[in-house]
Amino acid sequence: MKANVKKSLVSMTQLAMLAAVAVVLMAFVRIPIVPAAPFLEYDMADAPILIAALMFGPGPSLLILLIISIIQAFLFGGNGWVGLVMHFAASGALVALVGFFYQHRHKFFDAVLGMILGTLAMTAIMIPMNYIFTVHFFGTPKSVVDALILPGIVPFNLIKAGLNSAISGVLWKALMPFLQNSGLYRTNTEREVL
Repeated sequence: MKANVKKSLVSMTQLAMLAAVAVVLMAFVRIPIVPAAPFLEYDMADAPILIAALMFGPGPSLLILLIISIIQAFLFGGNGWVGLVMHFAASGALVALVGFFYQHRHKFFDAVLGMILGTLAMTAIMIPMNYIFTVHFFGTPKSVVDALILPGIVPFNLIKAGLNSAISGVLWKALMPFLQNSGLYRTNTEREVL
């Protein structure tokens, strides 16, 4: 019983730390990366959330994403509830797929597969989301969204999800020996993690 409580406290502390890192990255790393849409700014907040997906699976990492999405939407100029829904849906696809694929076998290949599929899903989701929310709730003419889809929205989401996946993958690979040796991370199987 005490071991389970201790494990739960350690897990909650790890999740809280990853969430705190995500907030800091969201606040201080904002880079326009696509000239066709300079108002779309890259931030690294999804990288620690993806590490949470690798450590804990999709459920806890989606909870962190929801908290981060709320903070971004209402405290960092993230366009209120519309921005919250758009961010949570898009990044949620990435986070859920990474957590889902890695959770089953704990192989790095599965994490990479989840990252690739998640990047594609995030990009695909943002196309209808922009038509629904940007047009109907922000009042942007559909013709403007049409003109931004291929030169702006698609490459931005591919780059954002791809960079955050790559960063989290490299960090995960580097941190894994430390996490295992210190007892901070254990898989549910006896399979080789890397």
